[in-house]
Amino acid sequence: MTTTGPRITITYCTQCRWLLRAGWMAQELLTTFGADLGEVALVPGVGGVFRIAVDDRIVWDRKDDGGFPDIAVLKQRVRDVVDPGRDLGHSDRGQGHGRTAPA
Repeated sequence: MTTTGPRITITYCTQCRWLLRAGWMAQELLTTFGADLGEVALVPGVGGVFRIAVDDRIVWDRKDDGGFPDIAVLKQRVRDVVDPGRDLGHSDRGQGHGRTAPA
């Protein structure tokens, strides 16, 4: 079976027991982007890694970005790669993406 759409990988540290966090973020991304994604994969790692990539483009790295992403920020970063024109509703309000709440 071939997938159409981008592949998101969430690499998480098994030593740190971040599987539940990774799984929750995967669920949130699948709920938001649904069939626009080809795949969301959970990739076990070690050494405190928590990295999220769309295809080969890293959109969040715990060490570089300082901790874990707020889910709204993560959705915005994924959206900016997957579908830049998409309105994320409440996730975009007040976040400086040129979108404003309706009057």
